[in-house]
Amino acid sequence: MDYLDELRVAIRTNHDCDAIHAATIPVTETFQGQTAWDGDVEVFDLVGHPKALRCYAWGHPVDKGPREITTVLEIPPVTSPQTAVKAAVASSYGR
Repeated sequence: MDYLDELRVAIRTNHDCDAIHAATIPVTETFQGQTAWDGDVEVFDLVGHPKALRCYAWGHPVDKGPREITTVLEIPPVTSPQTAVKAAVASSYGR
């Protein structure tokens, strides 16, 4: 399974809908003066989701085990790949 297929499976699992890849957008996000994310965000158009038309997804390898994948629906205040990363970074620092 390739990377985009992994992301599609994660979207289906997390959001119970199909996804069609639309674009790859590079994003760099800093938090408290440090780079919190620097990579590509994959943009997917959603099929059959009741509230969102789009989802942003990305993944990164972990030491052992499967790649860690993040999926964020485009529901305000998330309106772009950049705001999806900001929301995910803020969420991870809030844990």
